Amino acid sequence: MTTPHIFSAYLRRLAQGTAVAILAISVAGCAGQQGKKELTTGSIPKLSKPVAAMNASELTAAAENIGQAYERNPKDRDAGLNYANLLRMTGRNEQALAVMQQVAINHPTDREVLGAYGKAQAAAGQLEQALATVKRAQTPDRPDWKLKSAEGAILDQLGRSSEARLRYREALDLQPNEPSVLSNLGMSYLLTKDLKTAETYLRSAAAQPAADSSVRQNLALAVGLQGRFQEAETIARQELTPQQAEANVAYLRSMLSQKGAWNQLAKADEGNTN
Repeated sequence: MTTPHIFSAYLRRLAQGTAVAILAISVAGCAGQQGKKELTTGSIPKLSKPVAAMNASELTAAAENIGQAYERNPKDRDAGLNYANLLRMTGRNEQALAVMQQVAINHPTDREVLGAYGKAQAAAGQLEQALATVKRAQTPDRPDWKLKSAEGAILDQLGRSSEARLRYREALDLQPNEPSVLSNLGMSYLLTKDLKTAETYLRSAAAQPAADSSVRQNLALAVGLQGRFQEAETIARQELTPQQAEANVAYLRSMLSQKGAWNQLAKADEGNTN
């Protein structure tokens, strides 16, 4: 998963204890868009189609295919990274963590590996360990904006929103107008129910040339939670296959149909503007 979407796993957990079940934009095609970027090249098998176009069963089959390559050579860095990524995309977070533990043992100084290991820890609920791993991957003399953003996402999961937003802004200093970081920043404000500020950052993210569909789905959520349901559905349908668009819109509708929960969120948002 790329940094904007490390939120997906914990948004589902957060939903269990908050007024509204916040949409985890890893449904349908959105997870595929993320995974497409994360797949690395190397000695892994070629996939039959882009990850972004795969449905759930195809993602499972892809994970099995790449998993076989990993089993043949557990020290293969790219096979391990890709296998763990696909496992996370199919919800197998504990197994993804186990794979990344082995990859990290074999590549203990690889920053990309350590970053992916931290994300796997976060997805499996090991937040403090994930924070330590991501910090260990960072180097002061050559800071990595992706790691800054990943650290911010973990801090948000720990409820440390002020620190998280500082990390996002540091990432933006290194990589100005990066849509993934702007999206993470917007979702940070959404999680604290400041919907108007969330929309501002998410619109900025979606306007960037490199923005992917998952960024626009986050924007759709922020718009829908403010009661502009038709506009949210229009955004949610953009640049997806018909099947992916329908799945996302159906999920968006189900979340936004929780009127009592929406009213509580709206009141909280009004409090942020006073």
